[in-house]
Amino acid sequence: MAAQDELNQLERVFMRLGLAETDEQLQNIISKFLPPVLLKLSSVQEGVRKKVMELLVHLNKRIKSRPKIQLPVETLLVQYQDPAAVSFVTNFTIIYIKMGYPRLSLEKQCELAPSLVTAMESKPQPQQDSLMQLLIPALYHVKYPPEKTKGASIFNLGEKPKIVQQLLDFMLDVLLMPYGFVLSEPQNRPNQSPQQGVSSGGIAQPPPGMSSYAAKRVVGDNPWTPEQLEQCKLGIVKFIQAEHIPENEAVVHLVVASSDTRHSVATAADMEVKSMQSIIDWNNPIIVNKLYKIYLGDIPLKTKEVVYDGLFGANTNAKLRGLTLQFVHHICSVCPDNKIKPLGPMLLNGLTKLINEYKEDPKALSMAYSAVGKLSSRLPQLFTKDLALVQQFFEAMCKEAPDIRLSIQEALAMMVGAYCSLQGASLTLMEALVAAYLEKPEVQVRQVAVKFASKVFASDHIPSRYMLLLAAGDPREEVYGEARHVLRALPNQTTEKESTPKVMPSFPEMVHYIQDKASQRIKTSAKYTAGTYILPFNPATYNEIILYLRMCLAHSAGVVPISQSFVDMQDQAPAISRYVRSLVPDSLISPSSLKNGEINPVQMYIDLLEQLLSAIGGLPVMYCLLEVVSIYPQKLAAQFTDKIDWIKGLMNTNKDEIRELAAELYAVVLSVMSGNDLQMAVQNLIKSTKDGSPETQHGALLALGFMIGRYLARKKRANLEIQDMEHSDTEEPLEDQLIQSTTETITSFLDDASPSLAMAACVAVGEIGRNGALPIINEGPGFTKLHLVESLLAKIRSGKESNKMKERAVQTLGYLPVGDGDFPHQKKLLQGLMGSVEAKQIELQFTVGEAITSAAVGTNSLAARDLWVVAEEEYTPPVAVKVNDVVPWVLDEILKKYIISSNPHVRQASCVWLLSLVKKLSQHKEIKSHLKEIQSAFISILSENDELSQDVASKGLGLVYELGNEQDQKELVSILVETLMTGKRIKQDLSEDTELFQGNALGKTPDGQGLSTYKELCSLASDLNQPDLVYKFMNLANHHAMWNSRKGAAFGFNIIATKAEEQLAPYLAQLIPRLYRYRFDPNSGIRQAMTSIWNALVTEKSAIDTYLKEILQDLIYNLTSNLWRVRESSCLAISDLLQGRQVDDIVDRLTEIWETLFRVRDDIKESVRKAADSALKTLSKVCIRICEPSNGAAGQQVIAVLLPCLLEKGIMSPVTEVQSLSINTLVKISKNAGTLLKPHAARLIPTLLESLSVLEPQVLNYLSLRATEQEKATMDSARLSAAKSSPMMETINMCLQHLDASVLGELVPKLCELLRSGVGLGTKGGCAHVVVFLTTKCPQDLNTYAGKLMSALLSGLNDRSSVIRKAYAVAIGHLIRTARTNSTEKLFQKLNTWYLEKDEQVYRSACALTVHAIARHSPDVIKHHAAVALPLAFLGMHEITDEDKGETNESDLWTEVWQENVPGSFGGIRLYMEELIVITQKALQSQSWKMKAQGATAMASIAKQQAGSLVPPYLGLILNALLQGMSGRTWTGKEELLKAVDSVVVACSAELQKAVPDQPSIDAIIQVMLKECHKENLRYKMLALKSTANILQATKEDRFKDLVDILFPVIKKSTAAGSSREDDHEEEEEKEKELRMEYLLCAFETLGKAWPSTPETQAQYRLEMCQLMCERLKLSTWKIQLGVLQAMNSYFQGLLLLGQDNRDASALTEILKDTCSALTFPLENKSYSSVRAEALSILELLFKQLDETNQWATLTSEKRDIILKSLTSMESDKRPELKDKALALKKHLANLP
Repeated sequence: MAAQDELNQLERVFMRLGLAETDEQLQNIISKFLPPVLLKLSSVQEGVRKKVMELLVHLNKRIKSRPKIQLPVETLLVQYQDPAAVSFVTNFTIIYIKMGYPRLSLEKQCELAPSLVTAMESKPQPQQDSLMQLLIPALYHVKYPPEKTKGASIFNLGEKPKIVQQLLDFMLDVLLMPYGFVLSEPQNRPNQSPQQGVSSGGIAQPPPGMSSYAAKRVVGDNPWTPEQLEQCKLGIVKFIQAEHIPENEAVVHLVVASSDTRHSVATAADMEVKSMQSIIDWNNPIIVNKLYKIYLGDIPLKTKEVVYDGLFGANTNAKLRGLTLQFVHHICSVCPDNKIKPLGPMLLNGLTKLINEYKEDPKALSMAYSAVGKLSSRLPQLFTKDLALVQQFFEAMCKEAPDIRLSIQEALAMMVGAYCSLQGASLTLMEALVAAYLEKPEVQVRQVAVKFASKVFASDHIPSRYMLLLAAGDPREEVYGEARHVLRALPNQTTEKESTPKVMPSFPEMVHYIQDKASQRIKTSAKYTAGTYILPFNPATYNEIILYLRMCLAHSAGVVPISQSFVDMQDQAPAISRYVRSLVPDSLISPSSLKNGEINPVQMYIDLLEQLLSAIGGLPVMYCLLEVVSIYPQKLAAQFTDKIDWIKGLMNTNKDEIRELAAELYAVVLSVMSGNDLQMAVQNLIKSTKDGSPETQHGALLALGFMIGRYLARKKRANLEIQDMEHSDTEEPLEDQLIQSTTETITSFLDDASPSLAMAACVAVGEIGRNGALPIINEGPGFTKLHLVESLLAKIRSGKESNKMKERAVQTLGYLPVGDGDFPHQKKLLQGLMGSVEAKQIELQFTVGEAITSAAVGTNSLAARDLWVVAEEEYTPPVAVKVNDVVPWVLDEILKKYIISSNPHVRQASCVWLLSLVKKLSQHKEIKSHLKEIQSAFISILSENDELSQDVASKGLGLVYELGNEQDQKELVSILVETLMTGKRIKQDLSEDTELFQGNALGKTPDGQGLSTYKELCSLASDLNQPDLVYKFMNLANHHAMWNSRKGAAFGFNIIATKAEEQLAPYLAQLIPRLYRYRFDPNSGIRQAMTSIWNALVTEKSAIDTYLKEILQDLIYNLTSNLWRVRESSCLAISDLLQGRQVDDIVDRLTEIWETLFRVRDDIKESVRKAADSALKTLSKVCIRICEPSNGAAGQQVIAVLLPCLLEKGIMSPVTEVQSLSINTLVKISKNAGTLLKPHAARLIPTLLESLSVLEPQVLNYLSLRATEQEKATMDSARLSAAKSSPMMETINMCLQHLDASVLGELVPKLCELLRSGVGLGTKGGCAHVVVFLTTKCPQDLNTYAGKLMSALLSGLNDRSSVIRKAYAVAIGHLIRTARTNSTEKLFQKLNTWYLEKDEQVYRSACALTVHAIARHSPDVIKHHAAVALPLAFLGMHEITDEDKGETNESDLWTEVWQENVPGSFGGIRLYMEELIVITQKALQSQSWKMKAQGATAMASIAKQQAGSLVPPYLGLILNALLQGMSGRTWTGKEELLKAVDSVVVACSAELQKAVPDQPSIDAIIQVMLKECHKENLRYKMLALKSTANILQATKEDRFKDLVDILFPVIKKSTAAGSSREDDHEEEEEKEKELRMEYLLCAFETLGKAWPSTPETQAQYRLEMCQLMCERLKLSTWKIQLGVLQAMNSYFQGLLLLGQDNRDASALTEILKDTCSALTFPLENKSYSSVRAEALSILELLFKQLDETNQWATLTSEKRDIILKSLTSMESDKRPELKDKALALKKHLANLP
């Protein structure tokens, strides 16, 4: 039964459907019954279901043919979502939803869009796809709420993560879909050719980035057109933007959209991507995976595929390849180790493949090579096994172009690191490879090969060192420079990277290797020929080999190898001597003897040296040979005995230094020869000194000196301890006589004219004196020891001698008492040395110090040892020699005489001597017993003006303290502290030659500054309760450069720091804060001193962090110290302390630091102010860095602390620099801070707005006041745009981003206040900008405040600056959208009143700008208030500007408003006619003449435009208004009314004939017009006459008499004037003449047009009129002639006598008689063709009329002849048409009877 009921119901529905006749009925039925019918599908009865299907089939046919019929989509959607519904029902429901949704109106679609999203939940995929297909096109039209907070309310996506994912996937597919893509061919049209994207099978290839399924679901049943697809894509971008999809989800969509082929989509997406740029982490795996997926689809090996596809894919191109290589570089830079490892081999293969196969694009190749380099530094293990790659790259480097070569070089340089751990065969292979490429011609190849040789192999790897040695002789600097740098690096120098010190090859192995290579090379083409010698290496390489072997020798001997200074090298000789003795076998060897068939390494070394020295020479080689022979002469010198002449040859070379070394070698070799040979050699040398060349003499002198010296030393040793048995046996002693004669020979050269010989003699005497007593008498005649001492002392004092000579002389003097215990003139010599001080010879004084020390100790001096074999520390003076020690006397002299000298140079020198004594004789009992006196001496020197003296003294003090025992040390400390703190000085006696100011010290204040550093050091030590530390401080503080010099280094002060460090460690906590501050002291002495101490003590970088709190406390406290020096150093220290530091640790002290620094910024001293400024800038940077949202609570805390301080203390500070710095800081903080600013926005924005003007240069205001209006406007607009783009405005914009209703309540009142009373263009413009921003950002919240803001803006519309007026107007234009209606009405009324009643141009301009801004930015408002706004705009369009007064023309703005808002000007006037007339009438009644004129123009404009179509009542309205406006006196612009009446009446003359209430009659109008014709103003009168004439002509009214009364007198008067014009011609002014002429022309024109058609009037005036015209024709200029002729034409056209009805022959004859006579004038006017033409046309008219009325008789024959004559004269006319016309008329006249 139930089933039957259901069937019946369905039948009824069927019936209803069938009966529906109209679409509307059908729609109603469907709306009502479709949902329940669909529910019947769930019926269990088969019949019911069948019936429903039948009904639905019928329905479908009906619906499909009627596209306008709406379906009940909303109800269907509810039904679709019912969880209880059967799937059969939902399947059909969605069919009708799909059918009905697109039919809905756009508004309805948007409204239901959220329901579609909700409906998707837990539905099958195909149905979800269908729903999304419906949703996507609607998204473009959805209106999203402008506020971000409410953005989520439309789709509520937050609660549906799954649906969001579905939606985003679908959207991505839509964005990927190309335009015009076709899925497959429709089956019913097989004949069509396949379309784009369709394969031969009919199924489309899916578009890139999509699967077939994705393509199908996007195309759906009804594919979108390209335009629809574009809208869909734009809708998606909009949706992503408005719905705040998380960046990680949305970014991929935007990237895809930004590469869309349609500009609109790409731009929108691109802008959104840019706005997100800063917050997206592009390395986020989620984003990266999505990008991979789009690029690759579902291929798993992502990076590999992207790289390979980009480099070698079928679709790749140069740009993609370049980007792919950039991607590879990016991978190498940022990819974590665990990820890059598996990728490495693939990347390497790809890059090598590209390098091998792709040669076209050098840029890509370069990038590929660089990428390999980068990869090698990330994955060295990949490369280690593959040496072929290195070879390939080296090969490529030889062949590629220069620009690519550079990239390969860079890549190889990075690859070096990968091969540092090679071993075994690989290492050997690499060795061969490097060796091969070291010889290539390309310099870059050699350079890289050197890099490999130096980095890949260990520093003691011999073959690679050999390669580097070869490279060190390369001709190119970049190659040899690198090689030498590596070779000469000292083995004990460890860099940070290398934890183990370098080792060097062992000497024997290295020598053997080089010897082997040399013997091989000398047989090949690699050999080098120098004269007759053949060398295995080129000289540069050979030299480097020798130096390197010497370094290896030193290294093997256990000392640090040095290759620079021979003196330092000689210090190492004793150590090397020990090593060489261990290498050389006991038996004496000769070069040829072999031990185990192998030459001894030392012997090889000597052979190499000899070979190079023979062929090329050179100082280092000479030294090395001398050294190796001298250290073990007994074994090594013998082989040279038969080469003695060769050595002699070396003694004759042209270089002094080589001669000196050769001479010493000669002496060493001679010393092992037998007595006979020895004597022979000595005699030969003596002979050479007499008659050789200067070089030979020089060499011989030196050789004699060294030889006798060696001989005496050996003799002395033999006497003392008969040790060297083998020598003493073989040796025959030299005769004393020979020694004496030798010495005499030498001394004879001491005063030689040649400086080099004198110096050689000096050196030789020194050598002899050092080793034994000089064999010359003490005193008496001839050359004595006394004479020698005086001679040498004279040289020291002499101004002629060189410094070198003086040094040698001093040394020699010092040596004399060393070898001679009985030297008689020891004290004289010492006094001479001490008395020889001169200015600026400090280097020399170090030598003098050494000499004094040696001479004072005499025979116990260290100088007596054999320098080559015995080290200083090993030497003990022999016991048996005579002691000649005068140290007590020397010490006494220095302390009592020289230290307290009045000459500063002497004091300085004596300090150096004293230091030398203390250092060299530290164990001497005299020194130890005089420590206090020595300390006092040093203290007295501390206050010297020159730094070196102070430094020497402080070093001396340190030494003294070290020497004392505990008791001494206590006393020494107390003396020192007392002296320093009380500042007492040792008194200096002033004598006449006392130098008070040394050199450039004049001008400095003598305020004991010299001691200030020491006082500070002393107070530092006292504060630590450790006064003895002052010695440490002094030593560390003054580390003068002198100690790094050769002489200074001898004192060994470079090790002091390390000792001190240990002792000071316990006091660091108290020391560091003070030292830190002292490092920035303005006094350079203190600064340097403390920095030295700091560098010595604070070796840990973390020390500052450890003691940060203490340092900061000390600095803040001292910022306000009463000493400017301390304030300045504290500022500089704070600046340094804060740089690059996170301020989390010091947040609690930030305010204190800022405020204190603000105070110090206004310090009385400029340098302190500058220091404070620098500190503030650093502080500012540090604070800005932490104020980022990413720093969370710390950032919030800093902002909360900082903003009040900056706003209250900083910006309000009277100090301009503090102000500007505070503002700059605020600006930058707000850029960084983002949302953290919100709580502070209401305070921040107004302050920044005020600052816009405060920070503007004042000169701009000054210029602005003096500029013209136009200049001022240009300048102001530039100023405003500068303010808008200024950092402050940027900050304001940042703050505005975070505003909402909670902040507005506090902000708006302040903003209104600023708008009203803000000072400065920037502030006002900025405020206007803020208002505009607020209207777009939060319009709803602004409703409440719009009125207040509007009245504030209105008050500023009359600002002096046009730019500000414009800015305020624009702000009102935006703000009015949010205002209430009554506020808007009031505004328009106000503007109306201003415009009509205020005279000032400012107000009128403001009205124009405001209305224009409203029309542009809020067009809806204009439309709602059109009746008020548009009439005002219409009136404004007709504004008349006075350019002379510099008024601007605003009519264009008004015109734009009018044209944009009316349907065409004609329709607009029609629409607002009444309002327009009201406003123009008001304007006409205005007190201002200018406004009246504007009203008149507007009225005229209405009249003219509407003239043709005016009908009652508007015709009456307009005419009444016009006539009303015409009453009263004349004013500028009133002419417009005349023109208006003229045009209206002419156009509507027919309408005016009818009598209509409230519409003036024609008569009344003419009456008013005639009244205007009587006005005085001539120009106005002329216009009135013309207008009246036009009206009369149009209405055919006869008012000729009225016009005659006005005009005939004028014409007659001018005729009379014309006859007497000659006389008063001069008196009349040009302008007046012109005006009269115009008036006359006007008179004729008016009369012509007003010539009536009434017979009576014609009869009355025809003759008089004709005569007047004829008269004027005879007398006038051409212009008037032309005017008269035109009037005459009108006159004859309307002359009734020429008609059929009113004939009067006599009258006509009279008229024609005058006319014909008059016409001859114009006809014969040769100058003006226009006059002739007009005259001809009158004749033509007359002939025609006379012909028609047959009145030729009236033209007498006399007159005919006159005319014929004139026409004949025209036969030669230049204008052919006139000529022809004249001929025709002449013919016509001649043919008359």
